[in-house]
Amino acid sequence: MPLYEYRCEKCGDFEKEQAITEAPLESCPTCGNPVKRLISRNVGLVFKGSGFHITDYVYKNSSESTSENKSSSDN
Repeated sequence: MPLYEYRCEKCGDFEKEQAITEAPLESCPTCGNPVKRLISRNVGLVFKGSGFHITDYVYKNSSESTSENKSSSDN
């Protein structure tokens, strides 16, 4: 679940883990004052696995692919 940041004028900033489908908080859980949801600057994006860039975007044999490109451009 995503972690959202909120700001209360009395208590300061705090974070709340909520489902994407949940409505944003309207009041502080500590004091009950109105809160504003902040736009996060840093998003924790994690790629798990054995390396998506190497396996998905790079030719397996770069020397073969370059020689094929040269022969097709000569025609």
